[in-house]
Amino acid sequence: MSDPQISLFYEILGWMPAWSATILLVAMGAIFAIVAHAIAIRVFTTLFSQRAIYVQTLVRRTRLLTCAIAVFIAASLAIQMAPLSDESLSVISSILGACLIVIIGWSVLVATHIAADIYMARFELDVADNLLARKHVTQLRILRRVADTLVVLLTLGAGLMSFESVRQYGISVFASAGAAGLVLGFAARPVLENLIAGIQIAITQPIRIDDAVVVEGEWGWIEEINGTYVVIRIWDWRRLIVPLSYFIQNPFTNWTRESASIIGTVYLYTDYNLPVDELREHLNEVAKSSPLWDGKVVNLQVTDAGDRSIEIRALVSAATSPQAWDLRCYVREKLVSYLRERHPDSLPQVRSRYLDEENLNGKRRVDGVVADEA
Repeated sequence: MSDPQISLFYEILGWMPAWSATILLVAMGAIFAIVAHAIAIRVFTTLFSQRAIYVQTLVRRTRLLTCAIAVFIAASLAIQMAPLSDESLSVISSILGACLIVIIGWSVLVATHIAADIYMARFELDVADNLLARKHVTQLRILRRVADTLVVLLTLGAGLMSFESVRQYGISVFASAGAAGLVLGFAARPVLENLIAGIQIAITQPIRIDDAVVVEGEWGWIEEINGTYVVIRIWDWRRLIVPLSYFIQNPFTNWTRESASIIGTVYLYTDYNLPVDELREHLNEVAKSSPLWDGKVVNLQVTDAGDRSIEIRALVSAATSPQAWDLRCYVREKLVSYLRERHPDSLPQVRSRYLDEENLNGKRRVDGVVADEA
């Protein structure tokens, strides 16, 4: 600042204490920066039509950040004009340095989120065959949260290290190898486990967004994957919260690992006199009559035979897990109705053999059922 400017400054604010003049200058600079930023944003948005959706989105997402940058620049310039001693100026310079580090970290976060959102806009999750979309969206969401955690930690550490006293304290803490270090290590273990698990899940992808899974005996869909936990939407609208590390350390069932399509299973138990071929033909008619069937798999087999009944397994496929569940219920209802109306004698039943008194031949009757005498 030139000598005439310094003289003018002391003529106007020379009667005020140093700290009061500094606060006043910083406040005036911040107000000027906020007003100028608002005018610039208004002019910038007016120059572009509403059809420039990406520009409008970029301005909206970065508006607060650019305002903070403008205020920081104005405050830095105001500090240079303030009547401060060298010691006070050194402290304020450290604070401004920490603010600059925060702004840089903030800028990295905003840039990361905007880039991830632009990339994810290419994929649609609300389509039937969304395996590729779920793969990329899951990777980006997990990696973005991991990046957020790392950027925040690095920004916080760099900001604190800009102060001399904190830097020395931090060095002494990291240099020590006593019990305090062990306590901090054990305390950070769950966070580090979930952070590493998040990176593993993003790379190997044992689960993805909207996957149909069975975890802890509960059927549901992966609704959200956060930095430390996964939210599973149970079929009855409950939410199961599971740590990320669970999916690395424990077995679970993923019904949509390779494809969104699912084969639904329906079991029936009938008598031995059931005409299986006729029931198989009826299953084909039921599947074709349902819009839930994807036209790929329909089959009926006898999968087991017991002492009183046989086990019938019907297989039908659907495009998604919710449709597969509804299709299973529909097929089960139609097959049971068909058996009840057309073949009621093919329902499970208990057979008993009755003999006349003269043909008992050493056997006795117990409640109408013939049994050998002991």
